[in-house]
Amino acid sequence: MNGPEIHFEVAPELRLFVSHERRRGRSTVTTDGASTLGHVVESLGIPLTEAGQLLVDDRPVSVSHIPAAGESVRVCAVERPQRVPGAPLRFLLDVHLGTLARRLRLLGVDAAYENEDIGDAALATRSADERRVLLSRDRGLLHRRELWAGAYVYSDRPDDQLRDVLERFAPRLAPWTRCTACNGPLKPAAKESVSAHLEHGTWHSYDVFAQCTECDRVYWRGAHHSHLDAIVAQALRDFAPDTTRDKADNADNTEEPTPGNAEDPALGDPR
Repeated sequence: MNGPEIHFEVAPELRLFVSHERRRGRSTVTTDGASTLGHVVESLGIPLTEAGQLLVDDRPVSVSHIPAAGESVRVCAVERPQRVPGAPLRFLLDVHLGTLARRLRLLGVDAAYENEDIGDAALATRSADERRVLLSRDRGLLHRRELWAGAYVYSDRPDDQLRDVLERFAPRLAPWTRCTACNGPLKPAAKESVSAHLEHGTWHSYDVFAQCTECDRVYWRGAHHSHLDAIVAQALRDFAPDTTRDKADNADNTEEPTPGNAEDPALGDPR
């Protein structure tokens, strides 16, 4: 590339996307004089899903800006909490994020998940068709043009992944209201109505049940409930403090709704 030279700097949070020589701060980039700033940013390895405000000589510009010689460009990180206009906030997760999908569902967040690798193009198309924010650790996937909205998951640890998504997007939390297996809504279920799904020991040991309205899976407060409850309690404390306070205020006067007691040992812990 032989054209205008610009000065380029990225926020510390975005330095993992660029080459090592560009991670120390300001560097020089030679452009072709015709490409947009958005194209330049992507060509250096930064998915536009992760780029926040673009500043040229400290002035905000759009991704369509064409850099001129001598301009100083700074790429900021996405402002948190990030607002996603145009649709209800809901997610699509790729095949590598099954644990994160189950934890989001546990918290009542609409999180579609592909448990088979259907290919980058199909994932990006589904994101656009269903207006879902695609969550992935695949940087190449987040560069696809078909994508409606997306976000890079920065950690490979489920605890940190969940925290990152909740902090970045601030979704409304409604724990115990979604099926962790298929993402469908849960409803309270009478013991007699789900008896065909229960083993003898479960029938005699538990009285409170919920059932998925889409896949019919039955949930109850089983052996893993304390672990799941700890995940929910931590999320509510950190990301929905008002909900936590209301729950504490009402704890002595009300019984937790049936879906709130739901858990299915057959699924295992959402780890």
